This record gives sequence, C-alpha cells and structure tokens, in this order.
Amino acid sequence: MIASSLEDALTDLGCVVIGPALNMKDATRLARAAEIDGASLDVNIAGEKVYPVADILSERGIPFVFLTGYGKAGLRESDLSHPVLQKPCSLDRFEEILAGWR
Repeated sequence: MIASSLEDALTDLGCVVIGPALNMKDATRLARAAEIDGASLDVNIAGEKVYPVADILSERGIPFVFLTGYGKAGLRESDLSHPVLQKPCSLDRFEEILAGWR
C-alpha cells in the first residue's frame, strides 16, 4: 500500500490523517509535537531508518504499527512488541490493529 492509498484507507476507517511525512525531519517533528492517537511507520523513510521516530512515539505512549517489506527481520529487538504489517498489507489487518487502539 503506498502512502496515498494508505491515507485513503485510513480516512475510510474514520481516522484523521496528519501525514504522510516524506522525510525524517518531518516525521520527527510530527512525532514530537502533533496530537496523535496512533501512527503507521514505514521502517525506511527516504533511505533512513524510522527508529528515532518510533522511540519518540514510545516515550509519548502513542501506539504505532510498522510497515515494511522485510517483516520483523529488519526490526530492533526493542520494537518487536509493536505490530508489523508486511507490505503490501491488507486493509482488514490494519483495521484490526486500529480497533485495538480505540
């Protein structure tokens, strides 16, 4: 699922989308300052790992899901407790994860 498709799908599920963040600077800014209930994180943003953003969200107690083409194999040990969706991912599975956050 590409960013625009994901945005459409989340909007259809009743979410208010504040991204996408296309680089780490924007992703970090949103993670630090935005009022958000949850996040979807592509493990690789413009060639950089998204781990600093995941750390900020964890510190703030904001749930998130990783999107990756590599499954759990590319994640840090500390991130394995978060849901992982392998790309391409299904909207049904995303909806299950969101339901757990509400």
